[in-house]
Amino acid sequence: MHSIIISILDFLNASMREPEPYQSFSKGWFHYLSLVLFVLATIILINHMRRMNQQQVNRLLIIFSIVLLIFEAYKQIIFTYQAHGSYQWYAFPFQFCSTPMYVALFAGLTKKVMIRESLIAFLGTFGLFAGLAVMLYPETVFITTVGINIQTMVHHGGMAALGIALLVTQVKHQFSSIFKAISVFSVLVMIALIMNTIHNTWINEGTFNMFFINPRFENGIPILSLFQPLVSPFMFDLIYIVGFSLVASLMMGITMVIMKIFPPKMKTVLQKA
Repeated sequence: MHSIIISILDFLNASMREPEPYQSFSKGWFHYLSLVLFVLATIILINHMRRMNQQQVNRLLIIFSIVLLIFEAYKQIIFTYQAHGSYQWYAFPFQFCSTPMYVALFAGLTKKVMIRESLIAFLGTFGLFAGLAVMLYPETVFITTVGINIQTMVHHGGMAALGIALLVTQVKHQFSSIFKAISVFSVLVMIALIMNTIHNTWINEGTFNMFFINPRFENGIPILSLFQPLVSPFMFDLIYIVGFSLVASLMMGITMVIMKIFPPKMKTVLQKA
């Protein structure tokens, strides 16, 4: 049995040449293929989601979450296997980009209208931004493990495609939606802060930097990392929330502008639920 498990893990740990984004086709084909599939998935999701009722959208959100959770479980197993059985705390699945798979599940299951609208608004703004940022600039996510590269593109590409489809067809195009999304994001940041504190206090092993706001470690996020050494941890957390909220608001604002300049017939097609 042990040899069978090792054989399966070796298979799942298969190697490839590390993809190099925006290079020649031989070096960057994996990224180019991922972008093509992302665009196709976005078009398909918009086309189908505009015809779905709420129950069908909920079912889609649950399926999306389950797929991402399965891939995430694979990632956790492989990273631990590659470290010879030592759990890699840096990969604990509660980074900003990890949250959409949890949020989508709750959005698909909840019966509370206000909560569902807030969660969907989060997926269509914050989730969209996070996924799109990685799809367009995946410099730090590619490695030599085939399955992990597939996982990260499915995860982030799925976030971006679903976010666009939700933003176009399900999210109310008004700024009250962005405030609902910010409330969800703020709760998630609070959870990350609590988790960082628990790890720092009782576990204190490896690198545990959820949302990259653990004051013990460098943030590393462009622009935001400039503020970290200059302000207190509390002030940095506020800057973090405000910064991401501004970008999420930009996603909403761009969509509102596009919806206004589209021809009336196209606007009707995109907004039809």
